[in-house]
Amino acid sequence: MDISDKLKQIKQSFRLRMNGETSRSMREKGVVYHINWGVSLPDLKIKAKEYGKDYDLAIALWKEDIRECKILATMIMPAERMLPEITDIWMEQTFSLEIAEQAAFNLYQYLPYASQKAFEWISSDKELYEVCGYHVLARLLVKFRGINSRSEEEFLDQVQVALHDKSISVRHAAMACLQKYATLGDKEEKQAMSIFKKNGIEF
Repeated sequence: MDISDKLKQIKQSFRLRMNGETSRSMREKGVVYHINWGVSLPDLKIKAKEYGKDYDLAIALWKEDIRECKILATMIMPAERMLPEITDIWMEQTFSLEIAEQAAFNLYQYLPYASQKAFEWISSDKELYEVCGYHVLARLLVKFRGINSRSEEEFLDQVQVALHDKSISVRHAAMACLQKYATLGDKEEKQAMSIFKKNGIEF
């Protein structure tokens, strides 16, 4: 079966699983997609297992201006094959918080250059880039049990700025990341507590 046939088959399966109530609820909350069938994340994970990792299919899915296609693309893209240029294109074409979060969880945290991109994104002034960056960094902190001193200094500087960002999504992502940092050890916990206290945030 070629890519276009797989794509057609996938979209047909999404129509069958359409959840109008979920789709309508998302629209009411301001989450707007060109097409949104309201398919649940567990159903999308089942679909991802069915197709497995598939670079060409992921590229084709991402090009569709459809919520489910974009999320599924992040689930089946092989991280080791995703070039930085493609990641940049996908970030430029990310227009919703849900897609940014799903891409961070499903794909970006596994990229060979994940740390580089995370620091690039948290120093951006673009809301979805920052959110994505903090979500990726939070997972890397846990996975690798810390970061080098130079990166740590940069992170602590950036996160203090982000805690006062006008976007609540950026503030929440930064706070969650700082909480992960605090679990790494006594030194990190003291630094995180100090930052929270200095910024009037209860931890």
